[in-house]
Amino acid sequence: MKILITGATGFVGSALLKALLAEGHKLYVLTRNAEKAIKYSSEVKWVETLDFFSDFNHVDAVINLAGEPIFNQAWQNKQKIKLTQSRVKTTEKLVELINRSNQPPRVFISGSAMGFYGNSNTLLTEQVDAGKNFTAKLCQQWEATALQANTRVCILRIGMVFALHGGAFQRIYKIFKCNLGGKLGNGDQYWAWISLIDTVRGILFLLSHSECEGAFNFVTPELITNKTFTQQLSQYLHRTAFFSVPEFMLRFIFGERADLFLDSQKGYPAKLLEAGFIFRYNNLADFLRSLPINESNNRERKKFC
Repeated sequence: MKILITGATGFVGSALLKALLAEGHKLYVLTRNAEKAIKYSSEVKWVETLDFFSDFNHVDAVINLAGEPIFNQAWQNKQKIKLTQSRVKTTEKLVELINRSNQPPRVFISGSAMGFYGNSNTLLTEQVDAGKNFTAKLCQQWEATALQANTRVCILRIGMVFALHGGAFQRIYKIFKCNLGGKLGNGDQYWAWISLIDTVRGILFLLSHSECEGAFNFVTPELITNKTFTQQLSQYLHRTAFFSVPEFMLRFIFGERADLFLDSQKGYPAKLLEAGFIFRYNNLADFLRSLPINESNNRERKKFC
């Protein structure tokens, strides 16, 4: 297939890029710096602007993962606008090119997040309405734009993506290895997460299953609170987890961004399971057992601490 990807140098995008190349697809990748990106991989066609395309008549699929990193800077009004526009403006242009095509791509897979639901202890299947906080409004606008494409559209409501080599879990892992781990707030909030491997596998699944359409929760089937996550990770690493970071401290340090740690999201991948997708890691215990962690290797601990 000929596939256009945006956001392919990000945490999820770079892993997806490798998987698609391994399957032999021809790839077009949108990047801000094609010269730098060519060093990353010479096996794809790197383009710096969507103006390179007049339409998508010769593109079989579009995968849209573009967006300003959501946690890097405080959510001042200017940054909120930047976060929204980096997602919505790119998506608008992709939709425009799809709808301009006489033979549009067969599928448009577009990113979103579990932040769509806001803060809720309700079981969050894809049928649940959007929340009301900033991330919910951002995701609503992002998704509504993608759904205007005149083709099969799949929306990825992605939870926290876990892998040892990057993302949130890498930071958490280092903290716990140094005996500094602990629950956040009261720890009762549900964390919606998914392994990087299953994120990539899920995207490939939607790419090849033409019956799949609409929004999909990209989270593990396991319902787990931050408190239980803390207990399981500390036990697996044979580390203590006595520390607890109160909510007021998180909000003092991170402001509104603390919602990303403290919002409860009891996510469930109802539509992926119904479609027949099989998770490699159904729960945190399975994921932890897959990690190359050797407790006898003290050099690793010294490196992190």
